[in-house]
Amino acid sequence: MASTSDADFITVVCTNPSPIQPNTTPDKEVLISVEDILSWDFPAILRHQTVRVQAHRNRLIQRSSYFHGLLSGSFSESGRECIEIEWNLEIFLSILNCLYDSPLGLEVTSDDFLLLFEGALYFGVEMLLVRCKTWFSEVVSAEVQPQIQLDDLISIWSFGVEHALDFLPELCASYLARNFMWAICMNYFVDIPYDLLLSCVKHMDLTVDSEMYLSNALLVWLDANTERMDSLSRNEDVCTGILKEIRVRLLPLWFAAEKRSSCHFSKFADQSIDSIFRLLRIPSTSSIEALADGHLHDLRIRLTKFSKKVNLSSCPQMTSVVLLFSLLPFSNSMEYTLRSIEQSPFNLKHLERESSALLKSLPTLSFEAVQEVDISKCPRLHLETAIECFCKSFPSLRTLKASFLLNFKISTLRKLVLKCPMVCEIDLTIDTTPIISSQVSVVSSSPDITPQISNSPLNCRDMSSFYSGLSLAKLTLEGRSDLYDSDLQYISRFCVCLQYLNLKGCISLTDVGIASVLRRCIKLHSVLVCDTSFGINSVLALCSSSSNHIAVQQIENEQLDSLAHNLQTLHMGSCKCVDEASLVKLMSQMQKLKTLCLSDTYLSDGALYSFRSSSLEMLDVSNTVVSKAALAHLISGNPGLKCLKARGCRNLSQQESEAQKRAFSSSYSCRELHNEIGRTCILEEIALGWGFSYSSLKALKPAVTSLRKITVGLGGSLGEDGLRKLPTISPMLESIILYFQVISDGAILSIMENLKNLVVFALCHCLGDISILSFKFSMPSLRTLKLERVTPWMTNNDLVILTQSCTNLVELSLLGCTLLNSESQRIISHGWPGLVSVHLEECGQVTAKGVSSLFRCKALEDLLLRHNGPGIQKSFIFDAASKFPMLRKVSLDLCDASEGDFDIPNYADRYFLSTVKIARCKTEKCGRNVAFLEARRRLVHKETLVLVWNSSTATRTVVKERL
Repeated sequence: MASTSDADFITVVCTNPSPIQPNTTPDKEVLISVEDILSWDFPAILRHQTVRVQAHRNRLIQRSSYFHGLLSGSFSESGRECIEIEWNLEIFLSILNCLYDSPLGLEVTSDDFLLLFEGALYFGVEMLLVRCKTWFSEVVSAEVQPQIQLDDLISIWSFGVEHALDFLPELCASYLARNFMWAICMNYFVDIPYDLLLSCVKHMDLTVDSEMYLSNALLVWLDANTERMDSLSRNEDVCTGILKEIRVRLLPLWFAAEKRSSCHFSKFADQSIDSIFRLLRIPSTSSIEALADGHLHDLRIRLTKFSKKVNLSSCPQMTSVVLLFSLLPFSNSMEYTLRSIEQSPFNLKHLERESSALLKSLPTLSFEAVQEVDISKCPRLHLETAIECFCKSFPSLRTLKASFLLNFKISTLRKLVLKCPMVCEIDLTIDTTPIISSQVSVVSSSPDITPQISNSPLNCRDMSSFYSGLSLAKLTLEGRSDLYDSDLQYISRFCVCLQYLNLKGCISLTDVGIASVLRRCIKLHSVLVCDTSFGINSVLALCSSSSNHIAVQQIENEQLDSLAHNLQTLHMGSCKCVDEASLVKLMSQMQKLKTLCLSDTYLSDGALYSFRSSSLEMLDVSNTVVSKAALAHLISGNPGLKCLKARGCRNLSQQESEAQKRAFSSSYSCRELHNEIGRTCILEEIALGWGFSYSSLKALKPAVTSLRKITVGLGGSLGEDGLRKLPTISPMLESIILYFQVISDGAILSIMENLKNLVVFALCHCLGDISILSFKFSMPSLRTLKLERVTPWMTNNDLVILTQSCTNLVELSLLGCTLLNSESQRIISHGWPGLVSVHLEECGQVTAKGVSSLFRCKALEDLLLRHNGPGIQKSFIFDAASKFPMLRKVSLDLCDASEGDFDIPNYADRYFLSTVKIARCKTEKCGRNVAFLEARRRLVHKETLVLVWNSSTATRTVVKERL
């Protein structure tokens, strides 16, 4: 291998500074030669502590600046026949391979990059330096999943800074910026050096799904590094410097409101809220200059060529103008950018009418990597314009989430599918109306506006949308009372490839209409129709052959080719139009089902015994008459069950009749049922009631060690021991909801002290001796707290303690806290400024002096105030809707109206409201003793007025129930 000039050999003795690895040979040294480099046995060589290598002097001098300086000088050491070095043995041998152009052992990986680069730098091997630089540049530039672990990236950055290698820190910052969403999920994120994090945040390629993720990540980093920053005596500068990079005008309102209590972010949160409300006061069609208020850069949504998701949800300030501005080419000279637009200066008053023509004339950018956009709860965003933007700038868009937008009509859906042909998933969920015919008794109902059919039947001109809809596989229309049979017929024609269809709460649909779409969409594998008119016709459609489109009356019981046979999800809770015989037929055909909801239906044991699937993962049979034996039979055949809901099933606590035992040849006790579950399943969620006890929990123990959610309802009783031991039996619990349980301070203390990841905690109508001592443990993870009829002793001082213990609540429900007063409002709003849901009922005199203090909770979406004092003004609904831009649901009681009534907004003045409920009471005598001078009277519920808005109508309904 060596040339004549390489004939002069020298021995290089390399000693590994690390200890000899376990199980090595007793020999401490091994002698090898570069003459045999192609046949080196690396594993055998590396078992030695020291390696003596015979190498060519001239080759070392020519290809290594280190050896050139050591061996080619005129001093005496240059003539040595043997030199000694101390280095990582594996890396040194790899360097020798590189010096001799050997193909062995030269592959650069993320595990050895830094070692190879350090070795190449120390020994001055230029070819290896180039190879390492090339490899690192290619890896950090690759548009694939991260190939370098975050801790390795931090080490590489630190090495580059320490050795003044500017290209390494620059590449690390670029890599971190492009993969920021991945990095924030890593444990090592909090170990990122401040200077690297700041460089990343300032980088032009910083890619985040929304400003919220960036803000939250920076706050997590600051919280973890507070002590270190304090020691550097520059904590304030550090916090301010890096947080200034957040575009606070683009934060979701609820997030900004919640962070008002953050020690690091309170000032920025206030700035964010102020700017959001300034934007809300400006008409949505105003020019960008009017919106910008001198800070154009802060109005640009972060979009890079690496962006895959764009999350704008819960941003009421988002308009078509802001969206469009973010899609234009960015220039340091914004005047140049504005001049490049023909509509001077960015005057978009006619944008909503002429969006298509105007957008064609604008130089908008294309972000081909974007596959998902979330515009949920963005009520000011003009949808027609937004769709035009998506069509032009997001050509690869596949998922659109647009929930809680009443202005998203079926005609808008049609345009979306036509303009964005690659879209395969659409979510148009809105709040489900509380007027479900199977659940309420309607006294009267009258629409304010005549319902309009949103689409005409398909005609020849619609054929392009028919073909465009072939990609749509998942469609969610939950809660849409403005969806009619004609709309569904249209959808079934242009979405023939649908696999997932959610019609939950679509009360305007008929059984025949649902059956029609089931017959047409033959690829459906998931059907969600809870709270609809899903009935016998729909069951027959599911059970018929998927290739058979004959009349319903002629459908025969064909199993192998039916939709039911291929279903993976069926949710039909509260569908009272399906009789017992139809359920038996349907259950007998489903062989691939994974999730099944039959709550509040006419489900019988016969239907459960007819069930054929063995793949079930979720089962909900709540409020049905199923027996223990039938439920155990189904569970035994579905070992993969993860979620079981059987709350409200009274028969689970009763003995089977002799007729049942004879019919199904089995008899089960509650203990046997729970033993069967314990033997068969590994559960993540349970909701049980009748027949559930502490002994049941012990029987379930093998199945609930990984439990995340538990609900115990009426008829169940865990008792003191069960509640105390719940955290040890199920240490991963995140949600605990208890109804009608006997509880104590000790039980709650055990839960609060041991379940640090608890997110939801609800005590409803529970008995026992508890005090504020139960809630003195810090619960920063808790987001939802419901205390209903369990804390009548709660005072304002207790409420203060609650705000200090549960600092991050977003949902609060208090019922029966009669000692609270108007000062409680201020405590709630200052303690939890980020609340999105507040329910206060029978809480003393909370509203006796009005509701002004609650207006600090800027992000409220759901507000219930009932029987808290007659101080609520007549104009409150208008005031709340205007001051809470995200408010969708309001529930009040006429007893609390200071003027005896409330003004009702019309369709145009409702802001974001979708539901208003106003309960009415009447007085009733409750004393019959004539000896009393005056019979005692009490207030009892009389009726509830419910106003529901959808995309085209406003409906007034009076029901007997208290909703």
